Amino acid sequence: MSREFLLPDLGEGLTEAELVRWLVAVGDSVTIDQPVAEVETAKAVVEVPSPFAGTVAVLHGAEGETLDVGKPLISIDEVGASAAPVVETASDYRTEERAGSGNVLIGYGTSGSTDGGRSRRRKTTAPARLAAARETPRVSPAPAERDSVDAVRVVSPLVRKLARDLGVALHALDGSGPDGLILRRDVEQASAGSPAASAAAAATAATAVGQSPAEGTGAADPATGLPIAARTPLRGMRRTIAQAMVRSRTEIPEATVWVDVDATELVELRAGLKRRDPDNAPSLLAFIARFVLAGLAKYPELNTRIETAEDGSQEIVAFDGVNLGFAAQTDRGLVVPSIRGAHRLSARELDGELKRLTGVAREGKASPTDLSGSTFTLNNYGVFGVDGSAAIINHPEAAILGVGRIIDRPWVVDGALAVRKVVELSLVFDHRVCDGGTAGGFLRYVADAIESPGTVLADL
Repeated sequence: MSREFLLPDLGEGLTEAELVRWLVAVGDSVTIDQPVAEVETAKAVVEVPSPFAGTVAVLHGAEGETLDVGKPLISIDEVGASAAPVVETASDYRTEERAGSGNVLIGYGTSGSTDGGRSRRRKTTAPARLAAARETPRVSPAPAERDSVDAVRVVSPLVRKLARDLGVALHALDGSGPDGLILRRDVEQASAGSPAASAAAAATAATAVGQSPAEGTGAADPATGLPIAARTPLRGMRRTIAQAMVRSRTEIPEATVWVDVDATELVELRAGLKRRDPDNAPSLLAFIARFVLAGLAKYPELNTRIETAEDGSQEIVAFDGVNLGFAAQTDRGLVVPSIRGAHRLSARELDGELKRLTGVAREGKASPTDLSGSTFTLNNYGVFGVDGSAAIINHPEAAILGVGRIIDRPWVVDGALAVRKVVELSLVFDHRVCDGGTAGGFLRYVADAIESPGTVLADL
């Protein structure tokens, strides 16, 4: 019997995914929950596990091709089964009469149940998926060797690709991550001294953001007369970012306000906490995030979005709570992880979520849920050594707050000139949801909180 597995909805209602790489070939034997392909959605790169065992009959699509959700992904012949073909849909990707590892893909997967019934699997958290991935045997280079090769403790598709490009055998590595997890730095260290290492690493970095390290075409550009060095397809994460930015600038009439802030007291407060408890002192960004959340409680107009109905009418949608997004730079491009229910968290708890989500995003392990659903975004561009930025609003949100670097500057204190720690804040907002008075009031509230953190924290 041939089973046809359709590409499932990988989360958050996504309608398509780009096929990055096949992990199996026609004729290979596969087991339940064995990853068969790597696909890239608008949110993340994920491995798609097989919901059944057998022999690969057909691969529906070429690497680099965009596949629609609900269309065939792979066909597998089950050994000893009848010849009648069966279509495995996204909704069928559930428990069946077979042993499974419990490994899941954005809420879908198999279990060890053999009661013959079908039931929806409970969604697991990102740490649970990571633990399952560590325990699940991966595909080895040759089918005949699969039974004799130990499981490779690596979950990031980008790390796997880097290892292939650098010629590093993952099975020979001891990972430096939790429980021996192989990280990017392990692969790079193993490849040190290889002549091809630098070129391959550069090619991997380009591919990670949806670029192709193409050779020069040799043809001259008609507009400039210069030789064309390369043509880079705009696809994957790079295309998603471009589309989001264009949509934001096209649909949202934005305005910007900014202010310089004396952050000396906040820096001193954080330094004191770090001296007393070096491992648990919240970061400066966590404190600023806490002040932002308090400001949104006073100025909820900025924690909204505008929705347009089919008849063209519009309404402002307000939220009971805040999902705080924050911009994070990764090898694949700029992403915005979302801290769900951030308004309920303390500065210390926010710090933990900032670190966790930044880590999974940079390692390529963030789920679509991790990278969506924010209602307001915080952008710390100070880490790039710049003071200010006219940021682009993360559509469909209504505002984004930018934080520049904190540096020593001359500042007037009680009529005298002093050297203080100064940071620039810039707020870009949708002028449809509020006017300058509201935007200025919110920005001033956050600025005052940074300048006198003890006063504000006492009320939180």
